[in-house]
Amino acid sequence: MGYRNLSECLADLEARGDLVRIEQCVDPRIEAGAIQRRVFQAGGPALLFTNVKGCRFPMAANIYGTRERLRHVFRDTLETVERLMRLKLEPQAAFKRPWEYVRAPLAAWHTLPRKVASGPVMQNRTSVSSLPQLVSWPMDGGAYVTLPQVYSESPDSPGFGASNLGMYRVQLSGWAFERNREIGLHYQIHRGIGHHHAQAIRRGEPLKVNVFVGGPPSMTLAAIMPLPEGMPEVFFAGAMGGHRIPFVRKAGELPILAEADFCICGTVLPNEQKPEGPFGDHLGYYSLEHDFPVLRVDAVYHRTDAVWPFTTVGRPPQEDTMFGEFIHDLTGALVPSVFSGVHEVHAVDAAGVHPLLLAVGSERYVPYAEERQPQELLTNALALLGNTQTSLSKYVLIAAAEDAPDLSAHRVPEFFRHLLERVDLGRDLHFITRTTIDTLDYSGISLNQGSKLVLAAAGSKKRELGVEKPGNLDLPRGFRDPQVFQPGILVIKGPKHRRKRDQQDPAMERLAKALEKAVGLEGFPLIVVADDAGFTARDWDNFLWVAFTRSDPATDIYGVRAFSHCKHWGAETAVVVDARLKTYHAPPLEPDPEVERRVDELGAPGGPLHGII
Repeated sequence: MGYRNLSECLADLEARGDLVRIEQCVDPRIEAGAIQRRVFQAGGPALLFTNVKGCRFPMAANIYGTRERLRHVFRDTLETVERLMRLKLEPQAAFKRPWEYVRAPLAAWHTLPRKVASGPVMQNRTSVSSLPQLVSWPMDGGAYVTLPQVYSESPDSPGFGASNLGMYRVQLSGWAFERNREIGLHYQIHRGIGHHHAQAIRRGEPLKVNVFVGGPPSMTLAAIMPLPEGMPEVFFAGAMGGHRIPFVRKAGELPILAEADFCICGTVLPNEQKPEGPFGDHLGYYSLEHDFPVLRVDAVYHRTDAVWPFTTVGRPPQEDTMFGEFIHDLTGALVPSVFSGVHEVHAVDAAGVHPLLLAVGSERYVPYAEERQPQELLTNALALLGNTQTSLSKYVLIAAAEDAPDLSAHRVPEFFRHLLERVDLGRDLHFITRTTIDTLDYSGISLNQGSKLVLAAAGSKKRELGVEKPGNLDLPRGFRDPQVFQPGILVIKGPKHRRKRDQQDPAMERLAKALEKAVGLEGFPLIVVADDAGFTARDWDNFLWVAFTRSDPATDIYGVRAFSHCKHWGAETAVVVDARLKTYHAPPLEPDPEVERRVDELGAPGGPLHGII
C-alpha cells in the first residue's frame, strides 16, 4: 500500500538513508532553492530543512530527485498501474494472462475518492504570510508554491467525475496582492482549470479553487500527469497511491484533501486579474510579469505535523525532469494508441520540453512509390499538434520508421543525423504562423502567440553530412567563430541582436547570401547562429537549449538560396536558425554568487552536505 501522507514518505526515506536533515538555519529566499538544485545535480538525497528562517514550518525538497527514488516511492503500485496501462494496447491480455491482472479490480476500487467527515489537514488554521515564503531565483516577483495541487470542479457538473487537479503556479506574495487575502493563480493555455474558469465566467459565478500542498505523493504525481480528457486526476491518484484518497466534503464547498499538509481555500472572481511574476521557469529563463487570475483566500488549513514540500525549476535538467522520465516510462508504450501511426515521441527536456518534439512515425500512404516522401508523417505531425500536451510543441521533427527500424527519438544525436541526411529542404519544412504557443516561451511575437515548424523526413539519404568547416567561408561583419558541432550542423557566432519583436533581421539575410559562396556547404543543412558559438557547440544539452528556446520558426529561420513558391517556403542549400538572445526575450536565470558560497559551506567538511555536493 502506498504512503497515505507526506510524513510517512519522509520517514521511510530517512530510514533507508535517502534523506538528510539540515538543522542549520536556512533562508527560504534563494538559499533553500539553491541547495535543492545543487543536491539534485549531484544525484543526492531528499532534504528536510528543520530550521527555516522566519517560518515555523519545516520544508522538504528533492523528494523526487532521482529516478530510483521515484520508483521506490511508488513501488507498491507501479507494476499494477503499468499493467493497466498496457491493457489499453492489448485488451485481450487480461484473458490471455489473467494472473498478471489479479490486482486490477482492487486498483479500480482505489480510484474512487473516499468522503470523510474530517481529516488531519483541518486541525489548524493559519495565514498565507505564515507559510514558507520560497523565492527560487533573485528576480522572482515574490514567494511561490512550487509543488501545488490545484483542485477545481466543473460549475456545470460538480463532483469528482468532472474535477481537475493541476500543478499551476501559485504566487503567495507580491506587490499586486493584498497580504493574506489574495494570491496569484498562473495557469497556462491548454489546462483543465481553464475549462472550469470559462464555465464560471459564462455563468457569472465565482470559481472555487483549493490548493493542496503535501499529502499523498500520488496526488503530486497526479497533478502533473497528462491524462486523457475526462479522466479525473484524483482517480489516477488513488490507483497510484494504492488506496482510496480521503476528502473532507461539506455541503456547498469544494472537497479538501484530508491528508494534505496544507490547504488554501479560495475563490476566483469572474474577469479579475492582477500582475503575476516574474518567475524563474523551467525553460531556463524568467517568465515575466503578466495579468493572471487572482485567488481570493477564504481559509488556510494545516495539519499539526505539517511539512512544506517544494522544488525549484530552471534550465533543465532539474527535479521536474525526473517526473518527465517517470511519466514517459508509464505512458510511452501508449503513444500509438493515442496517435495512430506514431511509434514514439520525445519532448526534449534539454530544450525545455515544449520547444522541441522528436517523433518516429509510419510512412505507408504510397507503399508502391519508387521513393518515399513525407505524407503520412505530416498527418501524424498535425495530430501531435492537435491533441494533448504535444499540441504545445514548437518544433516537431519527425522521421519515418520504415527508413531505419531501429531509429529512436530518444537517441538524439542519431536521430538528428538520420533526419539531416534525408530532409529535402525545399519540400519538407511546413510552417504554421501566428498560432498559439506555450505561455512560457518568449521567442514568439507576443504572449501565447508565435509559430510552429514541422520538419518531416522520409526516403533514402540525400546528402553526406559535412564534418569539416566548408571552404571559402567569408562571413559578413559581426559573424565569426564558425564551429562544426556535429556532422551536418554548423554553429556561428553572430552580432548582438538589435531588432524589435516580430521583425526579421537584415544581418541574417546578409549572412545567408554570403554563405552561398561557401564550398561544401551542402553537407551542412542546419546552421545555427548564437551569441556564443563555443558554448552552444560544447555539448548536446547546450545546443538544444540555445537553438530551440531562443528561436521562433517563422521569424528566426532563414535559408541559403531560400525561395517561396505558392506560399511554401524552402531552401536549396541550408536552413539558418537565428538562436541569439533577442531584445524582447526574457533574461536567462543566473545564480546569486553569495548564496552559492553559503551552499558551498554546507558541503565543506563538517557540513551536512559534505560528500554530497
